[in-house]
Amino acid sequence: MAKNTTNPEKRSGATRRPPPRARRDWSRFDRWLDDLVSWSVVTALLVGGLAVLVTLVW
Repeated sequence: MAKNTTNPEKRSGATRRPPPRARRDWSRFDRWLDDLVSWSVVTALLVGGLAVLVTLVW
């Protein structure tokens, strides 16, 4: 294969890669899932704490 001597800036021999596909933005889902897990943990702690109090009082 002959070298490209007319335009030294033009690259030859490099594999052309297709442009990256538009990826789904998971950050919104990730934030929503973090909030869901946080609320679930807080709810579980409250229910557990109330169960302990009810058990000790009665």
